[in-house]
Amino acid sequence: MENRIEIKNLARKEILNIQVYKPGRSISQIQREFRLKEVIKLASNENPLGPSPKAISAIKKNLSNLNRYPDGSCFHLKERLSKKLNLKSYNFIISNGSDEIINLILKAFLNKGEEVIISKPTFLIYKICSEISGAKIKFIPLKNFRYDLEAMKKAITKKTKIIFVANPDNPTGTYVNRKETDSFLKDLPSHLICYFDEAYYELVEARDFPQTLEYLNSKNVIISRSFSKSYGLAGLRCGYGIARKEFIEYLDRVREPFNVNYLAQVAALSALDDREFLEKTRKVIFEGKRFLYREFKRLNIDYIPSQGNFVLFKIKDSKKIYSELLERGIIVREMSQWGLNNFIRITIGKEEENIKFIEALKEVLR
Repeated sequence: MENRIEIKNLARKEILNIQVYKPGRSISQIQREFRLKEVIKLASNENPLGPSPKAISAIKKNLSNLNRYPDGSCFHLKERLSKKLNLKSYNFIISNGSDEIINLILKAFLNKGEEVIISKPTFLIYKICSEISGAKIKFIPLKNFRYDLEAMKKAITKKTKIIFVANPDNPTGTYVNRKETDSFLKDLPSHLICYFDEAYYELVEARDFPQTLEYLNSKNVIISRSFSKSYGLAGLRCGYGIARKEFIEYLDRVREPFNVNYLAQVAALSALDDREFLEKTRKVIFEGKRFLYREFKRLNIDYIPSQGNFVLFKIKDSKKIYSELLERGIIVREMSQWGLNNFIRITIGKEEENIKFIEALKEVLR
C-alpha cells in the first residue's frame, strides 16, 4: 500500500493555526433550521434598502454580454471615480471588495520578517490576511473602544511595514478624528505604509472625520472604499483603492486579471450616479440609529455610538440572547469571535425591521 503523508504536512505552516472567518448566518439557513417564513437579517452590515435601482437597471441591460470578459482595467469606473473625487484615474485600483485591497497591499509590499500593526479587536480580515502572508503581527488594544493611534505609533520599529486603520471601525463603529490622524501621520517613518479602510465613509456623520484624500501626495497612505454598504452591492463584491500612482502600479502587478466581474463594474458605475438612493440610505441609517439609541436607553442597555450602519451593544448572556433572537427570526451578530464577550452587533434595518428587533429583544429579556 502506498505511503501517504498527512495533508497537514503539505500545507504552508502559516495557515495551520488560522481560524476561518465565519460569516453571519443566512436567511435561508434560519428559515430551514427553525421552519420560519419570515426572517430579518441584521447581522452583516448590508444595505436594508437593497441595491441601487440604477444599478439594477444597468445589470438588466447588460446581461446579454456575459459571454465577454470584463474590462480588466475597469477604465470607465476609474474615470467616473476620478471625476467624483477630483483625482486622476491612475490614483485608483478597482477590487473584488475591500478584502482584496488588503491582500494586494500585503502581496505587493510585505517582505519576509516584516511586521504589521493591527488594533484589537477590529475587522478580522486584517489578521487573517496578515497571518497568511507570514507577517509578524503586533496587536494594539482598543482604548475605550477606539483605535489608540498614539500607542500604535509607539509600537513602530524598523521592521514595521504596514499599519491597518479601520475608520470607522468594525465592529465598534467608533472613529479617529482629523486631529488624531494628523498627529499620527506626522513624522511617520518613510519605510511604512498606513492603510485606511473607509468602507463606511458615505455613512459618517462626524464633522471632524479626517479627509484622508488630502494626505495622498504627502504621506504613504492607501485608502479603500466600498460599493457594498452605501450602494447596496455587497453581493457583487466591488470596492476600490486610492493612492499615489506609484503605489497603484505595484498593487496592479499582483492583482489577478479580470478581478472585478462585468456586472459588478456596470452596477458600480451606475450606482455612483444614484444620488437619490444614497441620500435615502443615509436617511434610513441615521433615523434607525437614533431609534435604536432611544430604545437601548429605555432598556438600560449600554451601546457604543456608531459612525457606521450598525450598533454594538453590551448585554448579559449574549450567546443565549442571540440564539433566542434566531428562534424568532432575527439574525444579529454575536461578538465572541472578536473577543467581545457579552456583546452583540446589530445592523440598522428598515424602520419596521428595527421595531421587530426591539420587540423580539424585549421578549427574550423578560
